[in-house]
Amino acid sequence: MGFFDGLRRGRETDFDSGDAATNSIELTKRHSQVSLTKQGAANGHLRVNLAWRMRTSDMGGSPRESLLRHPFKALKPPEVLGHSQSMVNVDLDLGCLYELQDGTKGVVQPLGGYLGEINGAPYVKLSGDDRFGSASGETMYVNLDHRDAIKRLLVFVYIYDQTPAFDRTHAIVTLYPSNGPRIEIHLDERHPQARSCAVVTIENVKGEMVVRREVKFVYGFQAELDRLYGWGLQWGRGFKTKAER
Repeated sequence: MGFFDGLRRGRETDFDSGDAATNSIELTKRHSQVSLTKQGAANGHLRVNLAWRMRTSDMGGSPRESLLRHPFKALKPPEVLGHSQSMVNVDLDLGCLYELQDGTKGVVQPLGGYLGEINGAPYVKLSGDDRFGSASGETMYVNLDHRDAIKRLLVFVYIYDQTPAFDRTHAIVTLYPSNGPRIEIHLDERHPQARSCAVVTIENVKGEMVVRREVKFVYGFQAELDRLYGWGLQWGRGFKTKAER
């Protein structure tokens, strides 16, 4: 029942405020949503970034650091370091389910080359597919100047063709509004068999653009996220082209 944890929304409806020290908002289970409208940030381009890094325990190490020589290291939580292309064997992809006010529904994602449009429907554009979790990560843009045309967006992350490894990565999705503090959602829950995660929704609620933390892990792919949130799309098996790989 792991990925059903937290399906029921709590009673907490308070909007969080920015951290003066870091100019950021971290959405948590307790403080799960924020209003872009009340922050004066419901216009311009909203940048959505996915970045991740691996745990050192999955990168190997020198013989000096082996558990045979240091058995008590097994009791110490693994550190987290940045990584290079040669170290990575996990491919996290950023995607977005969208529903417009006119009823149009679809997906923006690297798989299948559905990269979207920024100045036309669906007003969501993926900048590219980062295979290696580089410092820049993967980035998606939402044109909030057309917010009146948007009903709801679901930003999600999935593992394309590697072993499920959300428990071996530290991933973070960060929203950068046109004004005010950035909004951070950490994917720090451990669901080792999960292949996808619904991260955050952006919803037009009576003209107010509300960002709400989801962080719901599922063992399937986009079709399972679709069922969870009632999108009603038809899904088939997709593959990346060589260029997309």
